[in-house]
Amino acid sequence: MRLLPLLSRKPFSASRRRLLLGSILSLASGSLGIRAQELLQLAGRPPGTLPALFDDLERRTFAFFWETTNPANGLVPDRFPTPSFSSIAAVGFGLTAYPIGVERGFVSRAQARHRVLETLEFLRVLPQGKAEEGTAGFRGFFYHFLDFRSGLRTRRCELSTIDTTWLLAGALFCQSYFVGAHNQEVRIRALAEELYQRADWQWAQRRAPLIAMGWRPEEGFLAYDWRGYNEAMMVYVLALGSPSHPVGADAWDAWTKTYDDTWGSFYGQTHLGFAPLFGHQYSHVWLDLRDIRDDYMRRRGLDYFENSRRATLAQRAYAIANPGRWKGYDENVWGLAACDGPGTMEIADYAGERRAFRDYSARGAGLRHGFDDGTIAPTAAASSLPFAPEIVIPAVEEMKRRYGKTIYSTYGFVDAFNPSFTAKVPLTHGRVDPELGWADTDYLGIDQGPILAMIANYRSELVWRVMRTNAHVRRGLERAGFTGGWLDAR
Repeated sequence: MRLLPLLSRKPFSASRRRLLLGSILSLASGSLGIRAQELLQLAGRPPGTLPALFDDLERRTFAFFWETTNPANGLVPDRFPTPSFSSIAAVGFGLTAYPIGVERGFVSRAQARHRVLETLEFLRVLPQGKAEEGTAGFRGFFYHFLDFRSGLRTRRCELSTIDTTWLLAGALFCQSYFVGAHNQEVRIRALAEELYQRADWQWAQRRAPLIAMGWRPEEGFLAYDWRGYNEAMMVYVLALGSPSHPVGADAWDAWTKTYDDTWGSFYGQTHLGFAPLFGHQYSHVWLDLRDIRDDYMRRRGLDYFENSRRATLAQRAYAIANPGRWKGYDENVWGLAACDGPGTMEIADYAGERRAFRDYSARGAGLRHGFDDGTIAPTAAASSLPFAPEIVIPAVEEMKRRYGKTIYSTYGFVDAFNPSFTAKVPLTHGRVDPELGWADTDYLGIDQGPILAMIANYRSELVWRVMRTNAHVRRGLERAGFTGGWLDAR
């Protein structure tokens, strides 16, 4: 760490110091195994503190959920401002957002609990059944997309175990946050419990002990099951913790059975791989996985939090190497996840080279799988804040500084941008700036939610602290074999 004093000397500018600091700290973390919070202390930044930009980003991102949600039923749009149906997963992120707004002073506790109560009451009475139309779900699970007004199934979409999981995670967060004696808070707790207990996880085990990805009334269960490693860890934690329809412990064994297929070293980081960064973030929104381990991670000698940190560092290293020669990629412009894109087409890029681009797609870089068409998702970096603040903070600042004209507006960062796409052609989403390239014009609820929650977790561990008190979450983790850390501190 003898290099750190150099940062205070001339001729380093403030931006140059931040860049050098990020490089030093990333190197230190990779070679010495130093935690992100310790790195920030070495650099003189108290853990949990953030630049003013993050205050603004947090307020704007919260406003997305508060202002675009249908106040009559609590449904959150899948995207905005493009007219949209509701995403049941975005509703879960919205439920998570409202207590954050209380803690940050954006809304009052009374306002937040009213919104939460309206949402849960509406979900409770939505019809469930096998019919292809006129229902919102079946067996306690909800369809992926619901009509923004009626709350009924739309687009003939699937009954989704993963998207219902995010909804239930948000409801359980509210259950453990609103613990007061006020009649509305008592009701919130009861409704969250009822919705959680309705989910029949055993029914979803079409090919037991694994849990199916979904079901459609027209054709039955989807052909694929959730098997690790990916974003669905929370599916199994909630299924194992269910007081009404729990799956057996063998489900976790089946989930982790394929882990070795994606274990390896990618751009200098040895970890469980999953190409898009959202797979390393979503479950961590609600689960404090620091210093607790299941059998697999005990054998590997790390925890899932450290695994996500390594995945974040690897993606940044990938962007610096930039094997695809995409415009704009560097140490502070990086982050691949599922996001919008300009459209599915093959067309010349900024340098005249013919390339394949996509519209909405899972983008990522990994040892086994990946797709990269030059499209950056700000949520990918921003939602990794607790894992690697020393590289995320300068990345968020630089993306705002360099591309803010087209990517930062009413509700914070738009969903995605692509400096390499400059063609004047019909687009699926967004618009093209002749100098800065393509940028989305929509915000997506499932990408806004992790930004807000992970800023809160970094600042004060808010979501983690609250969820650690939830008996269902604790039971699910313990039945999965997790021990150590806060689980052992009764």
